Amino acid sequence: MKRNNSLLLAILIFGLSLSAFAQAKVAGPDEARLAQLKARMKSFVDQGRTAGIVTLLAYRGQVIHADAVGYQNLETKTPMHLDTLFQIASMTKPITAVAVMMAEEDGLLTILDPVEKYLPEFKDIKVKDGSDLVKPARSITIRDLLTHTSGMSGGYPKAVGEFQMFYRKRDKTLAEAVKLFAREPLEVQPGTKWIYSNTGIAVAGRIVEVVTGKSFEQFLEERLFTPLGMKDTHFFLPASKNARVAQIYQMADSGLKKSEIEPTRENAVYSAPEAGLYSDAADMFRFLQMMLNGGRLQGKQILSRYSVELMTYNHTGDLKAGWSPGVGMGLGFQVVRNIEGMFRLQSVGTFTHGGAWQTYYFADPNKDLIGILLMQRQGGGGDTSDEFNAFVSMANAAIR
Repeated sequence: MKRNNSLLLAILIFGLSLSAFAQAKVAGPDEARLAQLKARMKSFVDQGRTAGIVTLLAYRGQVIHADAVGYQNLETKTPMHLDTLFQIASMTKPITAVAVMMAEEDGLLTILDPVEKYLPEFKDIKVKDGSDLVKPARSITIRDLLTHTSGMSGGYPKAVGEFQMFYRKRDKTLAEAVKLFAREPLEVQPGTKWIYSNTGIAVAGRIVEVVTGKSFEQFLEERLFTPLGMKDTHFFLPASKNARVAQIYQMADSGLKKSEIEPTRENAVYSAPEAGLYSDAADMFRFLQMMLNGGRLQGKQILSRYSVELMTYNHTGDLKAGWSPGVGMGLGFQVVRNIEGMFRLQSVGTFTHGGAWQTYYFADPNKDLIGILLMQRQGGGGDTSDEFNAFVSMANAAIR
């Protein structure tokens, strides 16, 4: 099948036939607004803000919009396709949280367990107190890791090299990296402040390895990716798929410039539970639909509905949390918690996450709506970028 951007291809990708799509008689989508959404995304490409964008919307389990605009590589003029692969960066974090909950359902841990129970290197960790280092008031728990309230720093410690160098090379195993993360003192006492922590999520992934006896990537392949049919989701990309990977570009005053970040990371050994996945729109749809269905998809119960409820509940109360106004932190997901968080027309209870290279997804249980936006750009805003704001607002407005 030739790669193209037609809705027919989208339907085939997601296992839907044209007749089944027509028979579903999906009530709610406004076709005119969906057409406007496509045009708005193309306008960002035309403005030179991004090389290309893939967007997908699903309503009540049916794909109602799937489109690709622009290029996955500007230099070669390779068009963006619906099956283009993206480095989804921190959109990996909720998937890591799912792995933790699977381990809990297997009776191997609970989220209130102290980290040091599984990783002895954390027994002697200290907390910064001015110029002094003191003992934590309590142990870090797995729940702290998944809600970014562990007190661990936001970046990578100097012990593993500067952030960009370590993240690009990924030349340490997860076990090796986590031992080095444990040498760094906590920024604050556990549970007292939301500090977005890449290292904390990495530690959660390492705990999964310890309790299951499998590598993190193997566990997810067996328990999530293969059962859900997420055939294009990988921590370590097969060489046969390299040509499908979108190039990352950096926003500069003179326009988009090719990023120095390697698109395929061919020599990496670090799985990066915090930010390591490649994926595409089809696989992200399957993952989010499973979550909206209470852990079930196509007759397979991947996760219990109780785990889904726990993951998508606001665990951080009134603490300032997340990258958008009005959100709190669930387990791995950010969750819209009040009217301030509805600024893009999302319902309270919507669970979301974005990625560093401008990828974003959301699932709105109230509307039974899924939205996915994938692009590859450094700079130009985070979770409230013009592209995200336009996509999310227009997606929600298209449902009547």
